[in-house]
Amino acid sequence: MKLRIARHTDNLDRMIEFYKNILGLDLMGEFKDHDEYSGVFLGKTGMNWELEFTSSPNPAKHDFDEDDLLVFYHNTEDLLKIKSKIIESRIPIKKAKNPYWNQNGLLIHDPDGFGIILTTKKINNE
Repeated sequence: MKLRIARHTDNLDRMIEFYKNILGLDLMGEFKDHDEYSGVFLGKTGMNWELEFTSSPNPAKHDFDEDDLLVFYHNTEDLLKIKSKIIESRIPIKKAKNPYWNQNGLLIHDPDGFGIILTTKKINNE
C-alpha cells in the first residue's frame, strides 16, 4: 500500500519551495496543464508516501483547524538542520493547541497555513 495526501493550493511555487528547501522533501514527480491542473508529488525516496499539491484556475478552499497537522518524525541531526533553515527563513515557530506537541516538537505553518509538526519523539517510544 502507498499513501498519497493530495491538497489543492493557490501557492504551488511557494509550497514546492517550502516542502523541498525547508523540510527537505524530494520532488518525486510533476505534471503540467492536465485538464487545467498542474501539480507536484513530494516525499522521500524509498518511502511509501507522498504529498501531492495541485493548482488550477479554481481557487483553493481550505477548512481546517489547529488540530489538523502533518507530523514529520526525524532523527535529531536532521531536525536540527531543518530548525536552522526555519530560523534562517524567518518562519515563526508557533504554539500548538495540543500541549503534547509543545513539549515534544516544533509547530510551523506551510504557505497555505496548515500546521506542520517536526519531532524526534515517536509515539510508540514514549
